[in-house]
Amino acid sequence: MNRSFKSIALVLCGVAVFCGCSLIDEDLRDCGPDTPPVPVKECEVDYQLSLVTNLTTEISTALDMTADIEVAGALKDYLGTVFTDRAHDVDLSFYDVEGQKARLHHESHVMDASQTSYTLSIPARRYMHLAIANLDGNPALHLEGDQLLGSSSLQQEVRDTVPAHTSGIFSARLAMDVREGEDQEFAVNLRMANCSAAVVLDTLGSKIKDVKVFARGFATGFMLADSTYRFDHKPIVRTRQLEVKNAHELCFATVAFPSPDGIVKAEDEEEILWEMRVYITLPDNTITENILGISEPLKAGELRILKGVVYPNGTLVPEDQDVAILVQPDWQPGEEHDIDL
Repeated sequence: MNRSFKSIALVLCGVAVFCGCSLIDEDLRDCGPDTPPVPVKECEVDYQLSLVTNLTTEISTALDMTADIEVAGALKDYLGTVFTDRAHDVDLSFYDVEGQKARLHHESHVMDASQTSYTLSIPARRYMHLAIANLDGNPALHLEGDQLLGSSSLQQEVRDTVPAHTSGIFSARLAMDVREGEDQEFAVNLRMANCSAAVVLDTLGSKIKDVKVFARGFATGFMLADSTYRFDHKPIVRTRQLEVKNAHELCFATVAFPSPDGIVKAEDEEEILWEMRVYITLPDNTITENILGISEPLKAGELRILKGVVYPNGTLVPEDQDVAILVQPDWQPGEEHDIDL
C-alpha cells in the first residue's frame, strides 16, 4: 500500500525585501548607536494547506466495513486531529547559516484553518528556515534547543511509560536566500512527523475481565534540522481504548513517533522493530501478556491496524500471519517495565 503523505504548502509570495536593523532577534553588531534603522519591506506569507492522508484507505483495507463499521467510525473520530488537513498553530524559526547557526528571527501564529495569510518582515540574507505545525496543546511533546539550528528538536519526557501524542505534528526545513530588491517565492513543504497504530480485538466468547494495551519501539525525539529520529531509550507508550458500540470488539489506538526503519539493528533474530503489548485479565484475576511483534517499520504519516482474536485462556491470535506473537501466562507487573495497569 502506498502510504506516502502529500505535503502542506507554505508559500512566501514574491515581494521585494531589503536588509535592515529593526528585526527582533536579529544580530545588531553592524548597526552602530547612531545608525538609523533602514525600512524593511514586508513579504506576504500565504500558507496553503493541502494534505492527503492514508487514514480512509487504511481503515477500508484493514477492516471489513460491514462487520467493523463501529470500529472504523471510532478510529476516524480519534484520529481526526492527527491525520488532518488543517494546521492549528505554526512555529517559524529563521537561522543564520554561519557560525553557531543561531536563530535570527522567530514567530508563532494560530492558523486554525486550511488557508491563511499574514505579513512577515525579514531582512535580505541567507537563512535556514524551520517550521513546526500543531505543537500547541500536545503535552506529550516539547520543543527544546531551538535557539540553535543543530540542537532544535521535539522531545518526549524521559519516563518508563509515556502518553500518546494528541495531534499530528508537521515539520519542514528550507534553505532560503532572501535577496535585496527581488521578487521571490519560497515553497516550504510540511510533512507529518508522527504516526499511529491500533489494535482491534474480537473477544466473542472469551469471557475475559479486562484488557490493557501499550506500544513499544518508537522514537523518543525528532531533530528538526535534518529530520532524523532519536532512540535514546525504550519507553512504553500508552494507548486509548475507543468507544465501540459492538460489545465483543475492542479497539485501542495510539499516536507516537515512528519506529526504526530497519537501519537501526533490532534486538532479536526476527528483526522486530516495534510492538503492541496486550495485557488480558482473566476471571481469576491472572494476567496474560501478549506481545505482537512487527518487523515492518511504521513510518511517519502512516496508520497500522492489527486485528486479532482473544481466546478464553487470554491468548491472542493475530489475524496477520506476518505478526509475531509471544504469550506469557500469569504475567506479573514490573517484570520488565513499571506499567500501571
